[in-house]
Amino acid sequence: MSQTITSHDKVATKRIGHFSRILDVASASERYRYITEQIVHAEALGFDTAWLAQHHFHEFEGGLPAPFVLLAYIAAQTRRIRLGTGVICLPMENPVRVAEDAAVLDIISNGRLEVGIGTGGTLESYTAFGADSAQRGPVMAHHTQVLRDAWSDLLLQGNVQVYPRRPELTQHLWQATFGVEGGARAGQAGDGLMLSRTQPRPQGQPDLPLSIIQQPIIDAYFAALPDGIAPRIMASRTLFVADTREEALRFAEIGLRKKLRANDFNKTGLAHDAPIASIIKAYDVHIGTPADVIASLKQDTVLDDATDIVFQVHDIDPPHAYVLRSLELVAKEVAPALGWKTAPPVGHSKEVVAP
Repeated sequence: MSQTITSHDKVATKRIGHFSRILDVASASERYRYITEQIVHAEALGFDTAWLAQHHFHEFEGGLPAPFVLLAYIAAQTRRIRLGTGVICLPMENPVRVAEDAAVLDIISNGRLEVGIGTGGTLESYTAFGADSAQRGPVMAHHTQVLRDAWSDLLLQGNVQVYPRRPELTQHLWQATFGVEGGARAGQAGDGLMLSRTQPRPQGQPDLPLSIIQQPIIDAYFAALPDGIAPRIMASRTLFVADTREEALRFAEIGLRKKLRANDFNKTGLAHDAPIASIIKAYDVHIGTPADVIASLKQDTVLDDATDIVFQVHDIDPPHAYVLRSLELVAKEVAPALGWKTAPPVGHSKEVVAP
């Protein structure tokens, strides 16, 4: 459902996606089964994309170190939905191997792969991979160029070319960033721009809306985008839709308070016993009934410029059955209110009744 857009205008038609860090309270095998069922379900409901995050070592930050492997398994069980990485931590990877793995996966999925890349990763992860986190910026730039050259059939060191050939993947590369400089870099390259679901607030401005923080990144992206290149802007958002607001808040109380106690990067400054409404606001969460989340999302002006909106349930992390139900409510009520037109159905989606 892509379209050519060459000006900084509101995007009327969006692609809608399901994003997961794979954080179910379950074994690794169950986690991978759950996300596979969620993506199959999302495809049946008409979702356009599905994205998996990569995390190394820290299972409570993310449950998947090898996204290409799991996406290959999911590709065999789906037919239409596009499959993406959100993101590959490229400075810790060999970019030639990433190019090869992506090319094979794109072929066996019939050209459905989207490749999101970023610096990502914890200090411990960089150390374990023998990489220097202090050099992540320059290494990221070098590895990105190697990746692009490999897909573009250019000769690499050793006077070799990557096989299998897959030059079209250069049109499906996305860069994740928190900053204006990164937005300009993605735009100049003609890549997609990936925006996060939440960001730290500037000191002394804890109530600054996320859209105010991210709009300059989008502006820099548009300013750097070459003429004739259609923008690709992904806005990731935390969203959990339930049949009642009380049900949604019940899981928010569990998941978000657990997140608050973890002393994460967001540094909200909230006390552990802060009202749940304050925690929801601090973490940029959209939660409740379809009417609740539609009203909340329509206040997010970044979504006007987004070509892609992807939803994740983290850090609410309700049980699997409730995630499936949330996907249904997004497809049937929330996404159409944002300008989404459903893709042709694949198979049959079963109505899920949460326990």
